[in-house]
Amino acid sequence: MRRQRHPRGGDPPVTPRPGRLPAPPEPPGAPPLLRASKLVKVYRADGVTVEAIRGVDIELAIGEFVAIMGPSGSGKSTLLHVLGGLEPATSGEIWLRGQRADRLSTAAWAVLRRQHIGFVFQFFNLLSNMTVADNVELPALLAGATPRQARKRREELLAELGIADKAGAAPARLSGGEQQRVALARALANEPSVLLADEPTGNLDSSNTRDVLRLLRRAHAGGQAILMVTHDARVASLADRVINLFDGMVADDAKVVPIPRTVNGVGDVLEMRG
Repeated sequence: MRRQRHPRGGDPPVTPRPGRLPAPPEPPGAPPLLRASKLVKVYRADGVTVEAIRGVDIELAIGEFVAIMGPSGSGKSTLLHVLGGLEPATSGEIWLRGQRADRLSTAAWAVLRRQHIGFVFQFFNLLSNMTVADNVELPALLAGATPRQARKRREELLAELGIADKAGAAPARLSGGEQQRVALARALANEPSVLLADEPTGNLDSSNTRDVLRLLRRAHAGGQAILMVTHDARVASLADRVINLFDGMVADDAKVVPIPRTVNGVGDVLEMRG
């Protein structure tokens, strides 16, 4: 059974966002929220073949936070994009909420993604010709929310992220940290089953990195499942598990075991499986 998370480092208890209940305990034998089996992604160009992902098996449980690490070129971002349907897999299986996704058409994948997946990118990917409010409301509208519901959701998220006063601003007028908060709000707007985050702190300074990680922790404490690519071990220490990729394959899979910070000032350590 997956271990129960608790707030770390003396942080005050986190109250889930109104209207969203923490994920229920995962019953024994419950299917994973997201699963990939023997996943392969091959790129071919000008007679050159590159195996970006080579037979990856990965699972994400309901409410679980998993970090993916590895050297540059190990396939981290490619794996995230394939799992989210942004790029097609060459072979293998992808299951989301019990539905086989890798066989879906492009249009069907788009519908599934709008309903169940939120993306946070390293370079924000906000729509420059839309206001902050419109950027955040759009995913909820595409997922089937009414304009009133989308507006209410946007107001809640921007207030929670401390940028409610930026609703009418253009993304270009925001700082990098503020843009990443908007990107996080946009990703959570349709209340996705899983949040896929690709180096969400890669372009932020230390202060904004702490703010974004605090927000990810709060989302996770509220029951949000997260799969995050990162190169920073400090960022990965927030997760329940850390998966290391090397040359497109899973090199190891480790549980993150919290240790009280009062013990020799040590933070989290990794306990290797098996």
